[in-house]
Amino acid sequence: MQNKNYYAILMAGGVGSRFWPVSTQDFPKQFHDMLGTGDTLIQKTFSRLSKLIPKENIFILTNERYNDLVFEQLPEVTKRQVVLEPEMRNTAPCILYAALKIQKENEDAVMIVAPSDHWIEDENAFTQNVQQAFDFCSQNDALMTLGIQPTFPNTGYGYIEYDKSSNDSIKNVNQFREKPDYNTAKDFIDQGNFLWNAGIFMWSVKSVIEAFKSNQPQLYSLFELGCDVYNTDLENAFIRDNYGKAENISVDYAIMEHSKNVYVLPATFDWNDLGTWGSLYDKLDKDSSGNAVVNAQTLAEDASGNMIRTKADKVVVVDGLQDYIIVDKDEVLLIFPKTKEQDIKKVLQNVKDKFGEHYG
Repeated sequence: MQNKNYYAILMAGGVGSRFWPVSTQDFPKQFHDMLGTGDTLIQKTFSRLSKLIPKENIFILTNERYNDLVFEQLPEVTKRQVVLEPEMRNTAPCILYAALKIQKENEDAVMIVAPSDHWIEDENAFTQNVQQAFDFCSQNDALMTLGIQPTFPNTGYGYIEYDKSSNDSIKNVNQFREKPDYNTAKDFIDQGNFLWNAGIFMWSVKSVIEAFKSNQPQLYSLFELGCDVYNTDLENAFIRDNYGKAENISVDYAIMEHSKNVYVLPATFDWNDLGTWGSLYDKLDKDSSGNAVVNAQTLAEDASGNMIRTKADKVVVVDGLQDYIIVDKDEVLLIFPKTKEQDIKKVLQNVKDKFGEHYG
């Protein structure tokens, strides 16, 4: 029997521009089957969360322009569960808005905030970790996050430094650290009490709203004005008129970094944020030459370490290419060194400037 006080906010508003040309502004990566498994990333995430959380309590937070995609891919959700941002304002405003809506419906709610585009293979371990965090948040005034055990000195993630002296499985957080340079990241790993910040948060609605009230009074009072109309027909008009006034600020910066009651549970599951073509390459099975292939039929000669993706069953012949991203998508073909994958955002901007916005 699922607990009716359990809620989830599934964050599905991002564009994922480093996965261009597959991920575009009109059709971002969370709505694609990136790994060729038959399910899109948002479908995988929804089903993972629904193991613990009643389906009707999983809210999808996304941009207005993705409304139709959400209902197409998650036919079981109702209009009540889709929370639309009229403009991009980072993660704090939309999380506060959703928390106030949920509190109005159930003031005993505890909730998880989870990105819609992560890849987690061991779903049972994930469920156990979330259950442990929910138990803690139900009993304590706590802002919690799940931290990922670092496997190498990654400079693309923020880090969470926790209190080394604690023997409890749930640790006090000392501080959040920005994305480091390589030597700093190495130092973090050597110290042994640093985790990757995966952007997965858990708290009771009481605790998170209290945290916004004390740390972001302006933001809080803006959204509190709508409390009478949330979950009614007048909500949309209020949000349309007021959402744009919210500060563009992340939830980490808005409340996590300023609060004293922050805890982290080092996750016991494997995790991949699928942020780049290289991270997708790492996750996929490889052929005998180390090429990762999605959808394509390949003939590879003297070609290794490549990430190849096309539409279904397209024949791709590759000869003499090592460590490249080769992605064929409708009117765009990308052939790009894997070592420069972080530059794809810049390349996309150049393409839009030269050939038109509709390519992005």
